[in-house]
Amino acid sequence: MNEVLRLIAPLLAGALLGALFFGGLWWTVRKGVSSPRPGLWFFGSSLLRMTIALAGFYLVAGGRWERLLACLLGFLAARLVVTRLTPPPADDQDGPTREASHAS
Repeated sequence: MNEVLRLIAPLLAGALLGALFFGGLWWTVRKGVSSPRPGLWFFGSSLLRMTIALAGFYLVAGGRWERLLACLLGFLAARLVVTRLTPPPADDQDGPTREASHAS
């Protein structure tokens, strides 16, 4: 029981890292597509998000695989939450469109 309680902090830290990573990705895509230099946005954001996530995983794990696994589970849970909370793009709210077939 005490071991499970010790894994709650890494789980929450992973959720925070995931929220920052995937929330930052969503924000970057929204800003990057309307930017005159989208490559700079995507490269810079990717570098920053990966650096923060990897450094966070390293610090949270502290050399213990159990803490690393709990952090990863929190990270993946945050991905699901961010995916559900972020709205779809304005031009694709009706879902995928069917392409016209030219081989009739």
